[in-house]
Amino acid sequence: MDFQIHDVGDKQPALVFLHYWGGTGRTWDLVIREVSSRHRCVAPDLRGWGGSAKTTDGYDLRTQADDVVALIASLGLSQYILVGQSMGGKIAQIIGARRPQGLKGLVLVAPAPPTPIAAPGEQRDAMLESYQSVAGVDFALSILTSRQLAPELRQQVIDDTLGGSPVAKAAWTQAGMTLDISDIVGKIDVPTTVIVGDADKVETEALLRRELASRISATEFIVLPGVGHLSPLEAPGELAAAITRALSGIH
Repeated sequence: MDFQIHDVGDKQPALVFLHYWGGTGRTWDLVIREVSSRHRCVAPDLRGWGGSAKTTDGYDLRTQADDVVALIASLGLSQYILVGQSMGGKIAQIIGARRPQGLKGLVLVAPAPPTPIAAPGEQRDAMLESYQSVAGVDFALSILTSRQLAPELRQQVIDDTLGGSPVAKAAWTQAGMTLDISDIVGKIDVPTTVIVGDADKVETEALLRRELASRISATEFIVLPGVGHLSPLEAPGELAAAITRALSGIH
């Protein structure tokens, strides 16, 4: 597997950033700019997105977790923290439940919950359809964001979304969203922080408190006022500050 990786900084523990469904490693660029002086920051394009290999299969979340674990090993990261958003947050939960050596903590940014997302098939089909055109991505952004994105960031979202593999796009709505990992997340034994915007229409604070705080012991929550689902793009400075605050509790 060939992965395109954004890799800056050199201090441990490293931060490994996992992007949302439709994003790429560059989704995290503005956040990384804020924290790379204190941590090595690694942000891969996940399988099927950006410049990484667009394979015909392997898009189930457990295989994508395998991808990330293999990538961490190939980079020789001996101490690292996973920072996963939305779909990337669900992948981070799967990895965390395996208790890999070197994992120091989890920072889950508006993560998909461990339980199946309660969206009927017609709604999931409509989500997939919206990822096929500029107009569709514009509509998706009206739901995903609370703050209007700068024109260049809006164009980045359009390009990254439309450039994703059709198989990768469909795998999330057909299987990833409905995958139930609630039986394993209780095995996570590292400090875990959930960061969510109070204007998030996709993963609400109430839902995440119910589904995550009840399963992962001592989960901390940080709420970002006036921020929607795409905090790495909507409010990168506020998100970077929240990540830094979360990291202060990880030793």
